[in-house]
Amino acid sequence: MFEKQTAVQATPRPARAQQRGIVRRRAILDAAEALLGEQGYAAATLKAIGERAGIPTASVYHYFSRRHQVETELLRYHADELDARIGAALADQRPHTLSGATNAVIDPILDYFRSHPGCVELCFKGNSTAVGEQVRAFDEAQAERVWQLLTVRGLAPADLPILVVQLAFQVGNRLFEAAFRRSPEGDDATIREARRAVIAYVEAYASEGHTEQN
Repeated sequence: MFEKQTAVQATPRPARAQQRGIVRRRAILDAAEALLGEQGYAAATLKAIGERAGIPTASVYHYFSRRHQVETELLRYHADELDARIGAALADQRPHTLSGATNAVIDPILDYFRSHPGCVELCFKGNSTAVGEQVRAFDEAQAERVWQLLTVRGLAPADLPILVVQLAFQVGNRLFEAAFRRSPEGDDATIREARRAVIAYVEAYASEGHTEQN
């Protein structure tokens, strides 16, 4: 009887510990996001994150042994959100022109960056290899999505090389970085040039009637 009671009493303990771990992990990520947005990339050290979350530094290391682990988890969340918003914009607007497709991608990214400064800091100031790889993977995935939309809907030649759209994303990414370096809200004039540059590049290439295979 006593053995059975002991077993029953012990069962909830791992669940409580697991829940506490989830809460602490979330608190660490929230603190990191707040520091990134309020004070910038350099300020979001693990020590500062722990202090902001009210969690001892040693406990922070229990959940994230390296700063880049915090950054990659945060960026994964932002990437998922952006992916969903871009998908919704493309589905809702069903663009019929190249410029419409470009704006359907740029607009949700711009709106998201303006309301999530921590994401801007990670994307443009993060210096870890892991973060850089995440940003490149996101851009390549979105480029493929747009390339398929353009070619399937006849907004660009069916043989348009995917490399063209990938490079357009890289150009747009660098111009977005310049826009948010000029202004925390993203300099409007630079954003306009980003739209113009991306659209002009793809339009010029498509109008040449290239038949190069991807």
